[in-house]
Amino acid sequence: MEVPKLRDGQLAAATYGPPMGGDSYDFVRVSPTRVLFGLLDVAGRLDDIRAIVSAAQNTFRTLGAELLGREDTNEADAMIELCIGLNRTILNAAGSVCSSPAFAGCYNESLGTVCYFNAGHTPGLMRDDSGVIELGATGLPLGLFSHLTPDAPMIALQPGAALLVVSRGMVEARRKSVEFGLQKVKNELQQAQSQTAQEICATVLGSVREFIGKSPVRNDATAIALARSAARKASPAAG
Repeated sequence: MEVPKLRDGQLAAATYGPPMGGDSYDFVRVSPTRVLFGLLDVAGRLDDIRAIVSAAQNTFRTLGAELLGREDTNEADAMIELCIGLNRTILNAAGSVCSSPAFAGCYNESLGTVCYFNAGHTPGLMRDDSGVIELGATGLPLGLFSHLTPDAPMIALQPGAALLVVSRGMVEARRKSVEFGLQKVKNELQQAQSQTAQEICATVLGSVREFIGKSPVRNDATAIALARSAARKASPAAG
């Protein structure tokens, strides 16, 4: 998958272990100034839900470009419509209820903002100078009900800040009876002050790998990161 290049930052994703379930991530540039990214977790084994994942990815790309391609579009309204469209696609493809938590964001390079929805997914984590904050659920998981009332908040990603989204499989990775947990993910992100998006993903997955040791991997472990480059310092004036 080709990851869109950003003007002043990076997008990246990484997974740990072989694909086992319905974790699916995607990136797509939808306009000269907007990039759409998302992480979807369709319940079930990969062989059973492959068609659902494929249908959702197609809707994410085509509907996302249609809704967010115009410069004058309202990003919050567009992200809500995208959430509703994905829900409809998953219900139709599954033919029944199919719980599918999802996190999707639209990064506006000109403004340095991210408009997002969190449909019952693991909280997104944003790190800036004030620390790490959780971007909790703004609606129910997709694939449960035909009618949704999602919300699409907007956050400012200041220079040097980063946004990290991890799958449930990463948070619930176990060593014996102990879970890795969201707090350990937050700690890793907090310490990754000068890392690129690729390095953030690698650091978090490496920490999970070290934590579980030889314990079996029971679920997909996926991370996607968006990192905005730090502001360049002005050169001293020539004397």
